[in-house]
Amino acid sequence: MCNLYSHTRNVEAMRRLFAPFNDGGPNLANLPPQPGIFPDYQAPIIRNEDGEARLALTRWGMPSSKKALLDAATKRANKLRSKNKPVDFDNLLRMEPDSGTTNVRNTSSSHWKRWLDVPNRCLVPFTSFSEFNRDAGGDIWFAFGEERPTAFFAGIWAPKWKSVRKVKEGEVDADLFAFLTTDANAEIKAIHPKAMPVILTTPEECAAWMTAPWEQARTLQRPLPDGSLTIVARGAKKDGPPEVLAAPAEKPTHATLL
Repeated sequence: MCNLYSHTRNVEAMRRLFAPFNDGGPNLANLPPQPGIFPDYQAPIIRNEDGEARLALTRWGMPSSKKALLDAATKRANKLRSKNKPVDFDNLLRMEPDSGTTNVRNTSSSHWKRWLDVPNRCLVPFTSFSEFNRDAGGDIWFAFGEERPTAFFAGIWAPKWKSVRKVKEGEVDADLFAFLTTDANAEIKAIHPKAMPVILTTPEECAAWMTAPWEQARTLQRPLPDGSLTIVARGAKKDGPPEVLAAPAEKPTHATLL
Protein backbone atom coordinates (compact mmCIF):
# COMPACT_ATOMS: atom_id res chain seq x y z
CA MET A 1 0.00 0.00 0.00
CA CYS A 2 1.41 3.37 -1.02
CA ASN A 3 0.82 5.90 1.75
CA LEU A 4 3.62 8.34 0.93
CA TYR A 5 4.69 10.00 -2.31
CA SER A 6 6.32 13.17 -3.60
CA HIS A 7 5.68 15.75 -6.28
CA THR A 8 8.51 18.24 -6.78
CA ARG A 9 8.07 19.45 -10.36
CA ASN A 10 5.95 22.23 -11.83
CA VAL A 11 2.68 22.47 -13.71
CA GLU A 12 4.44 22.49 -17.07
CA ALA A 13 5.86 19.06 -16.29
CA MET A 14 2.28 17.82 -15.92
CA ARG A 15 1.35 19.30 -19.31
CA ARG A 16 3.95 17.15 -21.04
CA LEU A 17 1.74 14.17 -20.26
CA PHE A 18 -1.70 15.77 -20.15
CA ALA A 19 -2.01 19.24 -21.62
CA PRO A 20 -5.76 20.01 -21.72
CA PHE A 21 -6.45 21.17 -18.19
CA ASN A 22 -7.33 24.43 -16.46
CA ASP A 23 -4.46 25.26 -14.09
CA GLY A 24 -6.63 27.26 -11.70
CA GLY A 25 -4.87 30.59 -12.23
CA PRO A 26 -1.80 32.01 -10.45
CA ASN A 27 -2.61 30.45 -7.07
CA LEU A 28 -2.05 26.95 -8.44
CA ALA A 29 0.15 27.61 -11.46
CA ASN A 30 3.16 27.99 -9.12
CA LEU A 31 2.73 25.03 -6.81
CA PRO A 32 5.46 24.56 -4.21
CA PRO A 33 7.36 21.26 -4.29
CA GLN A 34 6.03 18.59 -1.95
CA PRO A 35 8.79 16.09 -1.11
CA GLY A 36 6.52 14.20 1.29
CA ILE A 37 2.76 13.89 0.71
CA PHE A 38 0.98 12.02 3.49
CA PRO A 39 -2.58 10.65 3.82
CA ASP A 40 -5.35 13.10 4.73
CA TYR A 41 -3.43 16.18 3.59
CA GLN A 42 -4.09 18.11 0.43
CA ALA A 43 -2.18 17.60 -2.81
CA PRO A 44 -2.64 18.68 -6.42
CA ILE A 45 -4.73 16.55 -8.73
CA ILE A 46 -6.14 17.13 -12.20
CA ARG A 47 -9.80 16.24 -11.85
CA ASN A 48 -12.80 16.14 -14.15
CA GLU A 49 -15.17 18.83 -12.88
CA ASP A 50 -18.09 20.61 -14.56
CA GLY A 51 -17.15 19.28 -17.97
CA GLU A 52 -13.45 20.15 -17.94
CA ALA A 53 -10.20 18.94 -16.42
CA ARG A 54 -9.03 21.25 -13.61
CA LEU A 55 -6.00 21.39 -11.37
CA ALA A 56 -7.13 21.55 -7.73
CA LEU A 57 -5.79 20.92 -4.25
CA THR A 58 -7.70 17.97 -2.86
CA ARG A 59 -7.52 15.94 0.34
CA TRP A 60 -5.97 12.46 0.08
CA GLY A 61 -8.23 9.64 1.25
CA MET A 62 -11.59 8.62 -0.23
CA PRO A 63 -14.51 7.76 2.07
CA SER A 64 -14.16 4.42 3.80
CA SER A 65 -16.92 1.85 3.38
CA LYS A 66 -20.08 1.91 5.48
CA LYS A 67 -19.09 -1.48 6.91
CA ALA A 68 -15.68 -0.22 8.05
CA LEU A 69 -17.28 2.74 9.81
CA LEU A 70 -20.05 0.58 11.29
CA ASP A 71 -17.48 -1.87 12.66
CA ALA A 72 -15.40 0.95 14.17
CA ALA A 73 -18.44 2.61 15.74
CA THR A 74 -19.67 -0.71 17.12
CA LYS A 75 -16.31 -1.34 18.73
CA ARG A 76 -16.36 2.13 20.27
CA ALA A 77 -19.93 1.63 21.51
CA ASN A 78 -19.07 -1.70 23.12
CA LYS A 79 -16.20 -0.08 25.02
CA LEU A 80 -18.52 2.63 26.33
CA ARG A 81 -21.14 0.08 27.36
CA SER A 82 -18.51 -1.96 29.20
CA LYS A 83 -17.91 1.15 31.31
CA ASN A 84 -21.66 1.58 31.89
CA LYS A 85 -21.73 4.77 29.84
CA PRO A 86 -24.79 5.77 27.75
CA VAL A 87 -24.55 5.22 24.00
CA ASP A 88 -26.37 7.14 21.25
CA PHE A 89 -25.30 4.80 18.48
CA ASP A 90 -26.70 6.84 15.57
CA ASN A 91 -24.75 9.89 16.67
CA LEU A 92 -21.68 7.77 17.43
CA LEU A 93 -21.75 6.38 13.90
CA ARG A 94 -22.25 9.84 12.36
CA MET A 95 -19.26 11.20 14.26
CA GLU A 96 -16.99 8.17 13.74
CA PRO A 97 -13.62 9.52 12.49
CA ASP A 98 -12.70 8.47 8.96
CA SER A 99 -9.24 9.53 7.84
CA GLY A 100 -9.99 7.98 4.46
CA THR A 101 -8.92 5.17 2.15
CA THR A 102 -5.81 6.11 0.18
CA ASN A 103 -5.58 3.17 -2.24
CA VAL A 104 -8.40 1.53 -4.24
CA ARG A 105 -7.93 -2.04 -5.47
CA ASN A 106 -11.31 -3.78 -5.79
CA THR A 107 -13.09 -1.76 -8.46
CA SER A 108 -15.91 -4.33 -8.60
CA SER A 109 -16.97 -3.27 -5.09
CA SER A 110 -20.28 -1.42 -4.95
CA HIS A 111 -18.60 1.10 -2.64
CA TRP A 112 -16.22 2.24 -5.40
CA LYS A 113 -18.41 1.79 -8.49
CA ARG A 114 -20.20 5.12 -7.97
CA TRP A 115 -16.90 6.99 -8.54
CA LEU A 116 -15.42 5.07 -11.48
CA ASP A 117 -17.07 6.91 -14.36
CA VAL A 118 -15.51 9.88 -16.16
CA PRO A 119 -16.92 12.70 -13.94
CA ASN A 120 -15.10 11.32 -10.89
CA ARG A 121 -11.76 10.44 -12.47
CA CYS A 122 -8.54 12.30 -11.82
CA LEU A 123 -4.80 12.24 -12.44
CA VAL A 124 -2.50 12.41 -9.42
CA PRO A 125 0.95 13.82 -10.32
CA PHE A 126 4.00 12.36 -8.62
CA THR A 127 7.76 12.27 -9.03
CA SER A 128 8.46 9.36 -6.66
CA PHE A 129 6.56 7.13 -4.27
CA SER A 130 7.41 5.03 -1.26
CA GLU A 131 6.64 1.45 -0.32
CA PHE A 132 7.53 0.62 3.28
CA ASN A 133 9.67 -2.40 4.14
CA ARG A 134 11.36 -2.34 7.54
CA ASP A 135 13.90 -5.03 6.65
CA ALA A 136 14.90 -3.21 3.44
CA GLY A 137 15.49 0.10 5.22
CA GLY A 138 12.08 1.62 5.90
CA ASP A 139 10.60 3.85 3.20
CA ILE A 140 11.85 2.69 -0.20
CA TRP A 141 11.39 5.37 -2.86
CA PHE A 142 10.70 4.45 -6.50
CA ALA A 143 10.86 6.75 -9.54
CA PHE A 144 11.50 6.68 -13.28
CA GLY A 145 15.23 7.17 -12.78
CA GLU A 146 17.32 9.57 -10.71
CA GLU A 147 15.96 12.59 -12.60
CA ARG A 148 12.46 11.80 -11.20
CA PRO A 149 10.23 12.95 -14.08
CA THR A 150 6.54 13.58 -13.49
CA ALA A 151 4.10 10.72 -14.00
CA PHE A 152 0.50 10.21 -12.91
CA PHE A 153 -1.37 7.78 -10.70
CA ALA A 154 -4.82 6.88 -12.01
CA GLY A 155 -7.18 8.32 -9.42
CA ILE A 156 -10.80 8.92 -8.49
CA TRP A 157 -12.27 11.79 -6.49
CA ALA A 158 -15.44 12.75 -4.62
CA PRO A 159 -16.72 16.32 -4.15
CA LYS A 160 -17.90 17.83 -0.86
CA TRP A 161 -18.08 14.62 1.16
CA LYS A 162 -19.44 15.24 4.66
CA SER A 163 -17.60 13.30 7.34
CA VAL A 164 -15.44 13.56 10.42
CA ARG A 165 -11.84 13.33 9.27
CA LYS A 166 -10.33 14.28 12.62
CA VAL A 167 -12.10 14.51 15.97
CA LYS A 168 -10.80 18.02 16.61
CA GLU A 169 -12.25 19.25 13.29
CA GLY A 170 -15.70 17.78 13.70
CA GLU A 171 -17.82 17.33 10.59
CA VAL A 172 -16.39 18.85 7.41
CA ASP A 173 -17.31 18.97 3.73
CA ALA A 174 -14.15 18.06 1.82
CA ASP A 175 -13.16 17.15 -1.71
CA LEU A 176 -11.36 13.80 -1.54
CA PHE A 177 -9.23 11.60 -3.80
CA ALA A 178 -7.42 8.28 -3.88
CA PHE A 179 -5.58 6.31 -6.54
CA LEU A 180 -5.96 2.80 -7.87
CA THR A 181 -3.60 -0.09 -7.19
CA THR A 182 -2.89 -3.33 -8.99
CA ASP A 183 -0.54 -6.32 -8.87
CA ALA A 184 3.09 -5.45 -8.17
CA ASN A 185 5.69 -5.68 -10.92
CA ALA A 186 9.08 -7.29 -10.26
CA GLU A 187 10.90 -4.38 -8.58
CA ILE A 188 7.94 -3.42 -6.38
CA LYS A 189 7.25 -7.05 -5.50
CA ALA A 190 10.74 -7.35 -4.00
CA ILE A 191 9.79 -4.65 -1.48
CA HIS A 192 5.99 -4.82 -1.26
CA PRO A 193 4.58 -8.04 -2.75
CA LYS A 194 0.88 -7.22 -2.52
CA ALA A 195 0.34 -4.24 -4.81
CA MET A 196 1.62 -1.16 -6.59
CA PRO A 197 -0.11 2.05 -7.72
CA VAL A 198 -1.69 2.20 -11.17
CA ILE A 199 0.71 4.47 -13.08
CA LEU A 200 0.10 6.29 -16.36
CA THR A 201 3.18 7.25 -18.38
CA THR A 202 1.98 8.46 -21.81
CA PRO A 203 -0.40 11.20 -23.03
CA GLU A 204 -2.57 8.51 -24.58
CA GLU A 205 -2.96 6.64 -21.28
CA CYS A 206 -3.76 9.84 -19.40
CA ALA A 207 -6.35 10.89 -21.98
CA ALA A 208 -7.96 7.44 -21.89
CA TRP A 209 -8.21 7.49 -18.11
CA MET A 210 -9.83 10.93 -18.12
CA THR A 211 -12.24 10.43 -21.03
CA ALA A 212 -12.84 6.77 -21.92
CA PRO A 213 -15.80 4.61 -20.85
CA TRP A 214 -15.03 2.39 -17.87
CA GLU A 215 -14.81 -0.79 -19.95
CA GLN A 216 -11.86 0.77 -21.78
CA ALA A 217 -10.36 2.68 -18.85
CA ARG A 218 -10.34 -0.40 -16.61
CA THR A 219 -7.65 -2.00 -18.81
CA LEU A 220 -5.23 0.61 -17.41
CA GLN A 221 -5.44 -1.04 -13.97
CA ARG A 222 -2.35 -3.15 -14.60
CA PRO A 223 1.26 -3.32 -13.39
CA LEU A 224 4.04 -1.45 -15.15
CA PRO A 225 6.41 -3.63 -17.18
CA ASP A 226 9.21 -5.11 -15.09
CA GLY A 227 12.27 -2.87 -15.01
CA SER A 228 10.34 0.39 -15.41
CA LEU A 229 11.13 1.80 -11.98
CA THR A 230 14.32 2.52 -10.04
CA ILE A 231 14.93 2.73 -6.30
CA VAL A 232 16.15 6.31 -5.79
CA ALA A 233 16.22 6.62 -1.97
CA ARG A 234 15.84 4.62 1.22
CA GLY A 235 14.88 5.36 4.80
CA ALA A 236 13.62 8.95 4.50
CA LYS A 237 10.13 10.40 4.86
CA LYS A 238 10.59 12.77 1.91
CA ASP A 239 12.25 12.60 -1.48
CA GLY A 240 13.38 15.05 -4.14
CA PRO A 241 16.32 17.07 -5.46
CA PRO A 242 18.86 18.31 -2.87
CA GLU A 243 17.65 21.91 -2.98
CA VAL A 244 14.11 20.82 -2.16
CA LEU A 245 15.17 18.48 0.65
CA ALA A 246 17.33 21.23 2.17
CA ALA A 247 14.49 23.78 2.22
CA PRO A 248 12.56 24.31 5.48
CA ALA A 249 9.56 22.02 5.65
CA GLU A 250 6.17 23.69 5.26
CA LYS A 251 3.55 22.59 7.75
CA PRO A 252 0.76 20.75 5.89
CA THR A 253 -2.63 22.41 6.02
CA HIS A 254 -6.21 21.37 5.48
CA ALA A 255 -7.19 24.93 4.60
CA THR A 256 -8.15 26.27 1.19
CA LEU A 257 -9.47 22.97 -0.10
CA LEU A 258 -10.87 23.64 -3.53
